[in-house]
Amino acid sequence: MARSSPPPIRGTGIPALDEILQYSRSLVTIAIVVAIGFGVFSSFYTVQPEEEAVVKRFGKVIAINPPGLHFKIPFGIDRVSLVPTARVLKEEFGFRTANTGGRTQYVKNREHRGESLMLTGDLKVIDVEWVVQFQIADASNFLHKSRNPFQTIRDNSEAVMRRIVGNSLGSDVLTEKRVQVATDARLELQEILNSFELGVQINTIELQDVTPPEMVKPAFNEVNQAEQERERLINEAEKRRNQVIPRAEGEALQIIAEAEAYRAERVNRARGEGGRFTAILSEYQNAPDITRQRLYLEMIDNVLPNAGPIYIMEDGVTPPLPLLNLGSNSNALPIGGAK
Repeated sequence: MARSSPPPIRGTGIPALDEILQYSRSLVTIAIVVAIGFGVFSSFYTVQPEEEAVVKRFGKVIAINPPGLHFKIPFGIDRVSLVPTARVLKEEFGFRTANTGGRTQYVKNREHRGESLMLTGDLKVIDVEWVVQFQIADASNFLHKSRNPFQTIRDNSEAVMRRIVGNSLGSDVLTEKRVQVATDARLELQEILNSFELGVQINTIELQDVTPPEMVKPAFNEVNQAEQERERLINEAEKRRNQVIPRAEGEALQIIAEAEAYRAERVNRARGEGGRFTAILSEYQNAPDITRQRLYLEMIDNVLPNAGPIYIMEDGVTPPLPLLNLGSNSNALPIGGAK
């Protein structure tokens, strides 16, 4: 009697071989679709307007892309690092800016004070707070030339500032040399970072606040007030000098010009009189009687208008003196009779 084959196993919780293969194919298909979708999704990236993208393939920089939409090989073959090259970055020393959502506040604690307390060249302790503003000029160098570029900038900035302040007088740093200290610090820090090939451009270094320590601040304030008073007095004196000296110079030039004009007038008049006398002498030599008579008449013509009333009296006639009110004109000249 022949043995019949057993029926296929069903309902025991163990799937059949074809179901296992079909399930495996589904899983592989899903994995492939997910991988393709992830690859497509991760193949594109966007660079913002203030950034540049450093693309590395197996650790080697192959491109630096500008802002916009770009393609890269997915699955970790191409890696992208976004660097804010167009943004102005800053490092603060001696304080920190705390943005609480409203008005900007400046926070300063003991740790920050340790950054800003410095010893000057005349052995004075001052509190110098400053800000370094910079931009990333070379994105690749910024990422790869230093392990921590921001800390490198902070360490070198503090070293440069301490050296410059240590070679200056405390009173100079507190007053008129603040701009020079900031300028020298910017140039020296830029030179150091260029030697490191850090790819950073220092825009400005600004001294926010330069003050003495709290214990000696009243004495320093009195000194500053005295310095300001001295500068005010000097400025007033300079203003007065600028007013008086030009005025005196103008008056001196005016007097000189008037003297020159008077001299020219006197010289010309003397020359004219001399020429007139020479001409009269020449005429007198040619006709002495006529010239003498003419000179006499000219003299009378000039003198008589200034002589006042003239009374002419004849001999033997009663003089009119008792009848005239001579007190009104004491310059009356009687002619030809008794006085």
